[in-house]
Amino acid sequence: MSKRIRYSPEVKERAVRMLLEHQDEYPSQWKAISSIAVKIGCTGETLRSWLRQAERDQGLRPGLTNDEREELKQLKRENRELRRANEILRKASAYFAQAELDRRPK
Repeated sequence: MSKRIRYSPEVKERAVRMLLEHQDEYPSQWKAISSIAVKIGCTGETLRSWLRQAERDQGLRPGLTNDEREELKQLKRENRELRRANEILRKASAYFAQAELDRRPK
C-alpha cells in the first residue's frame, strides 16, 4: 500500500486553477488532468477529485461543499459525545436507583 501524501490547500487551489485555465488546450478534460497532475506531482484521480470538489464549492455540481462537509463532521462528533454522555448518565441513574432499593430501612 502506498503512503498517503497530504497536499496543502494552496497546492490544491493552484492545481485546480491551472487545470481550469489550460483545459481548453487539450482534446479532453482527462488529458488536461493527466498532464497537469504530473506537473503538480499527484495522480490524475487526485486532481480530478479536487476539481469536482471545487465545482461543488462553487455551486456548479450537486453535493456537499467543504464547509457543509466540515459542519456535518462536527455535528456528528457532537452527537456521538452527547450519546456517550447520556449512556453514562443512564447507567449512573440505574446504579443509584438500585443502590437506593438495596438500602436497609432504619
